[in-house]
Amino acid sequence: MDEENELIALRRKKLDALRAQGVEPFGVAFEPDGTIAEVREKFMEGEILRAAGRITAHRDMGRSHFLDLRDATGRIQIYIHAKEVGADLIDLFQLLDIGDLIGVEGTCFLTKSGEPTLKASTFRLMAKALRPLPEKWHGLQDIEARYRQRYLDLLTNERSRAVFEKRIAIVRETRRFFEERGFLEVETPILQTVAGGAAAEPFSTRHKALGLDLYLRIAPELYLKRLLVGGFNKVFEINRNFRNEGISRKHNPEFTMLEAYWAYADFEKMASLVEELICHLAEKISGSLQIEHRDAEGKITRIIHLKRPWRRARYHDLVREVAGADWFELTNEQRRERAMSQFKLEILPRLDDFEVTQHVFEKLIEEQTIDPLFVMHCPKELVPLAKQNREDNSLVDVFELIINGTEIAPGYSELNDPLLQRQRLLEQAGEETQKIDEEFLLALEHGMPPAGGFGMGMDRLTMLLTGAESIRDVILFPLLRPKK
Repeated sequence: MDEENELIALRRKKLDALRAQGVEPFGVAFEPDGTIAEVREKFMEGEILRAAGRITAHRDMGRSHFLDLRDATGRIQIYIHAKEVGADLIDLFQLLDIGDLIGVEGTCFLTKSGEPTLKASTFRLMAKALRPLPEKWHGLQDIEARYRQRYLDLLTNERSRAVFEKRIAIVRETRRFFEERGFLEVETPILQTVAGGAAAEPFSTRHKALGLDLYLRIAPELYLKRLLVGGFNKVFEINRNFRNEGISRKHNPEFTMLEAYWAYADFEKMASLVEELICHLAEKISGSLQIEHRDAEGKITRIIHLKRPWRRARYHDLVREVAGADWFELTNEQRRERAMSQFKLEILPRLDDFEVTQHVFEKLIEEQTIDPLFVMHCPKELVPLAKQNREDNSLVDVFELIINGTEIAPGYSELNDPLLQRQRLLEQAGEETQKIDEEFLLALEHGMPPAGGFGMGMDRLTMLLTGAESIRDVILFPLLRPKK
């Protein structure tokens, strides 16, 4: 039997011994005086306080014992002595282990070293841990185990826990930001008959009662625009989207998006709103417009400067800067040849000409951009739901916000011409005309006001503001292949 199995077997014996003594190992409710952080704030010598948490350290001094009791907010020291708690509870104490959850009532005092401590008058077992904590409380070393057993990661890794606390704060503060500006938070369907609003592969399912094939949404956009038609002039949604595509450092099949639409605004106004939002979140959550990314040892690897105003540049101008001033005067074949020979890019024969340029953009501009950059006026083929530019009908009025080599948020002046919208969707669908959302087009025919809109990945935003290197580090339970 290996060491871990021996420890588990020993804990099972203690469990049986507890029950033999009439002690319930998975106790009833206990009312502490707040979190451990709040108990420490209330600490006053001579005061009687109650605390609950997990035993994370035990120092045996013979007739007396010192414990560390922790929860997500911090730790407090517990002092247990036989003459204070009595013989019965000392016998019970012998059956406790690191990782057990207990509730304690005791008197506040300071040790000789000045450590705030509760001298226990009584304690109660709340839950017996039948498995030991990993690595003697030093954290999970196996990266996949951190994702698969996130509860242990949160218990043993303060840095990981801090990331998720920041994520929670980011979402909460984002809601407050939009509500203060008059936006209404709404909810749109996750189950949809047509997977629209983005070019992505959906997950499919079946509704038995209605006999319908349905899809998990890939984007909420087409429903949010219906609300613009209905007279809701400022709407936003923080939503779960699902795309049946690859997994990478930046991609998870289930992810969180923020989408917002503003009637009578345009893409320029939405860009300013996004800039204001991210700077507000950075100052609120991180306390600075200078975001430091660090490695596992704490060494700074990258500094991102968010100080406003952020650079705005046209797509074509940016491509000319890296690919040559004559790029758009070249023939299709010349562009392919330069991309492959000069820039060493893999250009597949099936790629359309605009996709060749986009490949150059992604590799030579997007991936190399660290500080914020709004890329303005993209080719219409890339964004079928955006309004056409009045001066150049090959372009659309959009922005793509890039920070730290990643697209953080695209935004548009929304296309509200139902006839042109139908044409664009047909071009995007190709032979698969059943993918056209006729209900959305019907709504547009009733008149949608000109509007600005944007979407922003909350997972990627959290990566940006916390310095996380993988999307799995900011999603509590990322999708993993089942363990064999």
